[in-house]
Parts: sequence; C-alpha cells; structure tokens
Amino acid sequence: MGIILMFMLLSTVTPFLFIRLRKPSMALAQTVLLVGMWVYYFQVLFFTVPVAFSPTWIMFYLGLVGAWVAWVMFIITTVEESPAFKETIKDMVKS
Repeated sequence: MGIILMFMLLSTVTPFLFIRLRKPSMALAQTVLLVGMWVYYFQVLFFTVPVAFSPTWIMFYLGLVGAWVAWVMFIITTVEESPAFKETIKDMVKS
C-alpha cells in the first residue's frame, strides 16, 4: 500500500501542475478524479474492494493516467524553458 499512497500523493499535486501549465480544464477534471481516487483508496483500505469498472475504480485509474500525463508535460515544459536547453538549440541551429 505504500507505493499506492506515493502515487496518490503525486496525483494530489497534479491539479497544481495543470494550473502552472495553463490548462485549467484539465486541472478541474483531475480534481474531480482525485475525489474518486481518494474514495476508492479508503474503500480498499477500510472496507471491501469495489468491483472492477465501478465509478470509483474508473476514476482511480483515470486519475493515475491523468497524473502521469501532467508530470510528463511538466517535465517537458521545464526542460524546454531552461536557459541551457535554449542555448543548446541556438548552437545547433547556427551549425
């Protein structure tokens, strides 16, 4: 359960990444998915596991995919905005 909790915490930060990337609709969607993710997590932790393809199950896995997309977009944007990357690209274009 420790690795799941780590992914849940990373997913909880995801709406802020979407806001930083100027994608408010994706931030809103991820926030809605987060509610389902945490409900599913607590259902699994304290009660019985919901059936596959239940609404909370779908929200949990869609939330994980959304978080993965956000982190990849954030890393790409961070690298593209770095001064060292821009300088390397300028040197490559001049050559």
